[in-house]
Amino acid sequence: MSSIKIYYTSVSGSREVKQRQEEVTRILDTYKIKYELIDVSVSFKVLEEMRRKVSTPTALPPQIFNGQEYCGDYEMFHEAKENKEILKFLKME
Repeated sequence: MSSIKIYYTSVSGSREVKQRQEEVTRILDTYKIKYELIDVSVSFKVLEEMRRKVSTPTALPPQIFNGQEYCGDYEMFHEAKENKEILKFLKME
């Protein structure tokens, strides 16, 4: 089982959120990194859990974790991709 967890939403009115989620999963697939998707839209409790873990009451998906360790949000992921530091960002090296 993968230790990379992505909090995402299967229900979003925001095209930006959908595109960001798709980009994260596409890049992880490219790197052949296994991950688990956690859908915050199934329960408000799950959304609250994600926001508590990232210490941001208004955090939006996608939020990325390695096990219980917070890696970052989309902006941080995107920056890591641009710098070719995805594995470092995911705390896998």
